[in-house]
Amino acid sequence: MAEYKIEIDESINVVGEPLKPCSIDPITGFYRDGCCNTGPDDKGKHTVCVEMTEEFLEFSRMRGNDLSTPRPEFGFAGLNPGDRWCLCADRWAEADAFDKAPHVVLQSTHINTLETIPFAILRAKALDVN
Repeated sequence: MAEYKIEIDESINVVGEPLKPCSIDPITGFYRDGCCNTGPDDKGKHTVCVEMTEEFLEFSRMRGNDLSTPRPEFGFAGLNPGDRWCLCADRWAEADAFDKAPHVVLQSTHINTLETIPFAILRAKALDVN
């Protein structure tokens, strides 16, 4: 039997510290480990920890990615406003361009996000700015 190895990029957040969990209820992350970890298998770059809003959930639904409808066949209960979730960096950037981006949790947002979104833009939408 072949051994399958999951390769995860270093777990550092956008402020240069160890990545903190985003959410365990609902369980989030590409690897469903509660964190916005990423690696070569994560083609969507699910690295931005956000707090969902009704406005963003509607925007995402209108863009073809319904995150609020439960999908029990995939073990997905659906998201509600206030839930934290690891969002794709490109989706967050798209929503930000339309002024619909949800707030970001910097301490739980993976450093690889900075390849897509400048820190200053994330910081302007951050819940946890010091």
